[in-house]
Amino acid sequence: MEATTPTEEEKRLARLVRSHDRWRGRQVFNLLPSENAVSPTARRYLASDLAGRYTLPMELEVGGEKVPNSYTGTRYTDQVEQLATSAARRVFRARFASVRPLSGHIAALSALVPLLPRGARLLALRPEDGGYDGYAPGYVPSVLGYSVQPLPARGTAHRVDAAEAIATIEREKPDAVVLGQSFFLFPYPLREISEAAHRHGALVLYDGSHVLGLIAGGEFQDPLREGADLLYGSTHKSFPGPQGGLLLTDREDLFARIDPALVWRVFDNAHWNRIAAVGQTLLELERFAPEYARTTVANARALGAALAQEGWPLVAPEDGFTRSHQLHLDRSRLLSEHGKGPAALARRLERQGLLIDLVGRIGTAELARLGLVPDDMGKMAHLLTEGGLRNQRVGAEVRAWRRTFRSLRFV
Repeated sequence: MEATTPTEEEKRLARLVRSHDRWRGRQVFNLLPSENAVSPTARRYLASDLAGRYTLPMELEVGGEKVPNSYTGTRYTDQVEQLATSAARRVFRARFASVRPLSGHIAALSALVPLLPRGARLLALRPEDGGYDGYAPGYVPSVLGYSVQPLPARGTAHRVDAAEAIATIEREKPDAVVLGQSFFLFPYPLREISEAAHRHGALVLYDGSHVLGLIAGGEFQDPLREGADLLYGSTHKSFPGPQGGLLLTDREDLFARIDPALVWRVFDNAHWNRIAAVGQTLLELERFAPEYARTTVANARALGAALAQEGWPLVAPEDGFTRSHQLHLDRSRLLSEHGKGPAALARRLERQGLLIDLVGRIGTAELARLGLVPDDMGKMAHLLTEGGLRNQRVGAEVRAWRRTFRSLRFV
């Protein structure tokens, strides 16, 4: 077949992708807590032939024939999944793991659908208390026929108090306690919560979407050793991989219910190029997870201190601002003291090549991945202040500094 000339739309698409890669990969500092940089090797696997392939290893009988897999051509595909799964078990010290969930949200569904019947009662943090919107009434609970009651959190840092959590569990007697937040600064009193939940026969599900990379490095907390029945989450936030999800547990009885229920109930094709890229990220984490996680948290605390000195209103200064990769702006003080909200501030900073999100969160995971260390956070705070609070043009300085980080530190 003769080569064809690309259409104008194809050319435009190619320009857009190249422009995005150049801008996001060379010209800006990403401080979005929901994103991270993917290693060059993992990116190559995403673009591999695996991207369009299937495998379905199930012991079936079709028309009188035994069918161990619905597809042929899977001799390498299945090994890729097995390798990634083994790496996940090692990194998180879990007896059982699945790398099939397509995202953190799908990982949550992969746990909830087979484990909890319609009519089940959940406890979860409300979005206004920093919780994930997906667990709020009207979303996952409504789709699956669950009722959900709020797990209480305190103050602008959205901290969960052990005594209040235990009292709520004893009063509500839920079928499951779902722990996990979008605004996630501090660990939970997980042992106390788990003991109370288990006394009442409730499961403890730990959504580590934001902190999964920190957990892999031994920072923040250790959910499976502290009483959680399941740990799951996204592979593209503090976990420095592609868009995707992981599910981990030490309980054979739960995994025996979850694993067979994944296919056709929650998803079909699990995207094997993504699984290869997640597997590569897990193998990388075996080499550098502790140092990466320590650097990420140290950067966040150092940046919090430096921003506070520059006049930024951040929550939880009395507790060192954070124990995770996140910092949170005090929105009411930002408005009263600086005359702008987080969204206006984020849009102003974006024009200078500094990316934070529009809801008041600042993250340091990708900064650590690039090679920035706590000693760099004073300069970062100064650029954020000049470009955001003082509306100065710092884009050229940002781009020049960004060019000094040409490759990832942790690969």
